[in-house]
Amino acid sequence: MSVHTQRRSGRSLAAAIGAVLVCAVTVLSSTGAVAQIAPSTAASAPAAAQHAETSRLDAVLSAGTLRVGTTGDYKPFTYLNPQTQKFEGMDIDLAEAMGKALGVKVEFVKTSWSTLLPDLLADKYDIAVGGVSVTLERQKKALFSAPLMRDGKTPITRCENKDRFQTVADIDKPGVRLIVNPGGTNEKFARANIRTAQIEVHPDNVTIFDQIVAGKADLMITDAVETRLQQKLHPELCAVHPDRPFDFSEKAFLLPRDIVLKLWVDQWLHQTVATGQYQAVFDRWLK
Repeated sequence: MSVHTQRRSGRSLAAAIGAVLVCAVTVLSSTGAVAQIAPSTAASAPAAAQHAETSRLDAVLSAGTLRVGTTGDYKPFTYLNPQTQKFEGMDIDLAEAMGKALGVKVEFVKTSWSTLLPDLLADKYDIAVGGVSVTLERQKKALFSAPLMRDGKTPITRCENKDRFQTVADIDKPGVRLIVNPGGTNEKFARANIRTAQIEVHPDNVTIFDQIVAGKADLMITDAVETRLQQKLHPELCAVHPDRPFDFSEKAFLLPRDIVLKLWVDQWLHQTVATGQYQAVFDRWLK
């Protein structure tokens, strides 16, 4: 075979492999409705081949352990139960199922929203889960799985104040006390959009809604899916138009820059959705 033919064949093979490395994933909205997300096209075959020898996926399989970073403070996705000292939630169930599919044990690593990405980059875990929002800033240094859920920021307040806080302009007024948890997208949204209202940082995302119930804060702006759950857990609170959030966001798993691991995770998610396993987990925690 001539050199020219070999090169042409190599290019054809690379193109064929590249065509195969595409994973179309169907995800659920925060209301449970099925939504089609555009196919997530993986890197080219040469890029995949370049990483094959040093894949994080191979390292996980070799170690027999999948290290999963999670904050443990964001129901219904992740919660560190103080009685059992074990993590629970929707993303925790999915991480356990992922470990089972890999044939490895799952080791959960406690992190925080402010250290979520730094801890991943410091190799403290292999993947981060727990209602992680997809952002371009995080994408600069890491990868995301195919989206799990579509969401957005919306207010939650005491029910008597529901009509008072319909828009950002309604909220951004003197005397309004907006409470946020530190280091995540909630604080980022507040800092970017609120100029006049008082922003109060509360360090514990588990008890932050109790502050609103007690009248120590007027409202919080958080993910619509969380407002729906918290109004069930706290009857005094009402989600404000969770079906019409202020912005657009998606939930996904946060991954290191390892295309081989991402391809496996995306394919696993695709199959999990197709078989109804994802829906079953979703219904357990959000229905």
